[in-house]
Amino acid sequence: MKHSHLQSSCSCHPSRRGFLTGLAGLAAGATVVQNTTYAQNIASAVKDRIDTHHHVFSPAYVEDLVKVNQAPPIIKNWSLNKTMDDMEKAGVKTSILSVTQPQVTFADAANAKRICRESNEWVAKLHGQYPGRFGSFAMLPMQDIDASLKELEYALDVLKADGIGLLTNYGDKWLGHPKFAPIMDELNRRKAILYTHPAAADCCLNTLPEIPATVIEFGADTTRTITDIIFSGTANRCPDVKFIFSHAGGVLPFLVERMVWVPKLNPKMNERVPRGVLHELKRFYYDTAWSAHAGALASLTKLVDVPQILFGSDYPYRTGEDNVKGLADYGFSASDLQAIGKGNAQRILSRWKA
Repeated sequence: MKHSHLQSSCSCHPSRRGFLTGLAGLAAGATVVQNTTYAQNIASAVKDRIDTHHHVFSPAYVEDLVKVNQAPPIIKNWSLNKTMDDMEKAGVKTSILSVTQPQVTFADAANAKRICRESNEWVAKLHGQYPGRFGSFAMLPMQDIDASLKELEYALDVLKADGIGLLTNYGDKWLGHPKFAPIMDELNRRKAILYTHPAAADCCLNTLPEIPATVIEFGADTTRTITDIIFSGTANRCPDVKFIFSHAGGVLPFLVERMVWVPKLNPKMNERVPRGVLHELKRFYYDTAWSAHAGALASLTKLVDVPQILFGSDYPYRTGEDNVKGLADYGFSASDLQAIGKGNAQRILSRWKA
């Protein structure tokens, strides 16, 4: 009986090991709650964010995409109400709207001009209908450079777009190609913003048939066009263009050392990059779309300082809340989150300055 009593006593009281384990569990749980609360508090501390990577699909544009079977459900289901709901949840006051790929690459030159004008005007109307809520990076019909220059002038001077939005490539040409020099030179003359969005190039379609181009090719193509802009001499020739590259520059941060070595291996390149590769890379702007996680942010912040980083959601392909949480979880200070969330954008987007 005595032995039985001792067994019973042991079953009623935790062992020292169990007691300590329980304390450790409670402490860990408290830390998780504390960290989560801290991240939430930091995230909510930034008000009136500016989202520089937010997509728009006008009804007429969607109709044109449907005709060529390039309107997946996520585009068909886009609506202004859903966009504004996402902005509200993420504390975004202003979204700078842009049309993502394929833009008008599916159209002939005449239809490309029409679609760009219709889309740019439709987005411009949102400026007046919802004061303070929407800006835009206007689309150009890049099949025709003269038409693109006219649309650029109309978009910036008449529609008051915040900048121009181009794809990283057009077929087999990236943005440093001589064909696009008149566009770059005009943007430089105006000291304008050029926002870019990746698209899979002709060279690299269906390289992995079961893997969407967005997984690898988008990041790679952003880096291709950055490389082309630098080593074509475009970046040096156009020092006043404010270049914005999506997705933390794609795979750029991992390839910087290789790029820096190009002029060392080929001295002729020094003439095209007289201020140095790093000088150009560090003056560009990079958004946080699909990049609000430790791997991308750790690499990007080793390359550029916080003033070159812009908040970007990539809505509707990701949500603004995803980005807010990722930035807070990374551990940026409150002042850095404020800069990324809106301060840096206000510095280069003149109409949205405080």
